[in-house]
Amino acid sequence: MTENAPFADPVRIDDGVGRAGKTRQRLNILNIRFLQSFAVLALAGCATVPATPPVASAAQVATPADTYGALFAAVQERRIFPDGKTFVDATPRRPVAAIMRDYAAGDFATDDALRAFVLVNFDVPSDRAAPADAARPPLAEHIRVLWPQLTRPPVQPGPGSTALPLPRSFVVPGGRFREIYYWDSYFTMLGLRADGQDALIEGMIDDFVSLVERYGHVPNGARTYYLSRSQPPFLYLMMGLSRATDPAVKARRLTALRREHAYWTTPERSIITPDGAELQHYWDARETPRDESWREDVETAKASGRPLPEVYRHLRAGAESGWDYSSRWLADGRTLTTIDTTNIVPVDLNSLLWGLERAIADGCRGAGDAACVDRFAALAATRGRAIENWLWDDAGGRYGDWDMKRQKVRPGITAATVYPLFAGLARPDRAARVATTIARDLLAPNGLRTTTVDTGQQWDKPNGWAPLQWVAADGLRRYGRDDLAQQIASRFVATAEREYRASGKLLEKYDVERSRAGSGGEYPTQDGFGWTNGVIRAFQERYAIR
Repeated sequence: MTENAPFADPVRIDDGVGRAGKTRQRLNILNIRFLQSFAVLALAGCATVPATPPVASAAQVATPADTYGALFAAVQERRIFPDGKTFVDATPRRPVAAIMRDYAAGDFATDDALRAFVLVNFDVPSDRAAPADAARPPLAEHIRVLWPQLTRPPVQPGPGSTALPLPRSFVVPGGRFREIYYWDSYFTMLGLRADGQDALIEGMIDDFVSLVERYGHVPNGARTYYLSRSQPPFLYLMMGLSRATDPAVKARRLTALRREHAYWTTPERSIITPDGAELQHYWDARETPRDESWREDVETAKASGRPLPEVYRHLRAGAESGWDYSSRWLADGRTLTTIDTTNIVPVDLNSLLWGLERAIADGCRGAGDAACVDRFAALAATRGRAIENWLWDDAGGRYGDWDMKRQKVRPGITAATVYPLFAGLARPDRAARVATTIARDLLAPNGLRTTTVDTGQQWDKPNGWAPLQWVAADGLRRYGRDDLAQQIASRFVATAEREYRASGKLLEKYDVERSRAGSGGEYPTQDGFGWTNGVIRAFQERYAIR
């Protein structure tokens, strides 16, 4: 691969800062192309989309930071609640205007006074701890009992709530994560399928389709403050778990996938490779601190010495990746203040988009839409070649992320290397080399490491995460390395089993070096836990692990 061949950036004109741009003409061409494709998409899907139009700009929907202004900043900056997510999930008990009027007129110089004001005026949520079973039944049985504990009814938010409406019941991760989350849900559904919960799977897919229809994409989570970004696009894989046969349901879901594809391929998310292919990167429509992590983002941006909006955008894009945060996104590979997410073309995102394009082509084939089949099959073929050309590190025997500033694949082996295998686009010879790299560098005594560096960030060594265990094992199995896949599965399930026997809990992440609870990040390790439960049950079923 040629390391000095620059990628064109269709979003930002070259101003000497950040990603290198090309020309305003390129920007205009891509904008026109996007608008044309969106018009075609709208016409193609109009027969199956509900009458409610999508929000013009989901990023413009008011968040708590927008609504409560100085009150919000005071609560978060002074850490009135230990977790910044607590206040953004609170619901006002009376009209917002009245609350703000009383806040402006009051004296809340002390934290006790401010906390008392909030508790009088808001219903503040508390975390629901997953029940710890002192009897310690078999792990599979415990997970079956947990599904009802983590299931929530359809949502019709009250005035002032940050929750988004949802028509069907769904499963939440647990702990502080009180709402449905995007990529979490695919891994949760794997376990629901193993336990015969097909109706719940169909309902969650319907919830995500309804979000796409209203907002043009699946948000990070079903809250107003998540609307400016998404998460890794697993919706097509969720639909692959569905047993629905109704043509109207399938047509509606296909339209949702096409809308999601349009969202991910907008100019601000796109780069053009030297050979003319288009690849995508993570992004967020806002450049302000995240509402749910406001204080942390403000502190990081101030300490960086960089323009604040630039840092906020990178932090938000890192949250969209699901890997918040990891050495993958850090310019120096170590320090959060160097975060550089939007300047990185991720291998996992583009592998999933390849899969999305193939899924749309397959859906259009079933619908008899030959033009759509041709278009999306061609897009997938082009993307697949671009991933092999630009996101492969031959010397390292791995797939990686392209650094737009350095014009080469970023250093460091991460579990994202397995995504081309998981999607099924990897060349067999390269898949074999990735398997060797995983066995040598990422396979730990108790599961799969996320990376090989320990930065204190939660998506780095020594942590292992359930979704990455599944992605790796499933990808390796696809390419004939079921032996290595089974090692990953059995080690991870044993780690979760040991923790369950000790504490009665299933956790969101584990230290796979020492077989204990994971650590790092902006909040304590949560228990529950949706995607861990799902992956364990799927592994148990696939490999007869009990």
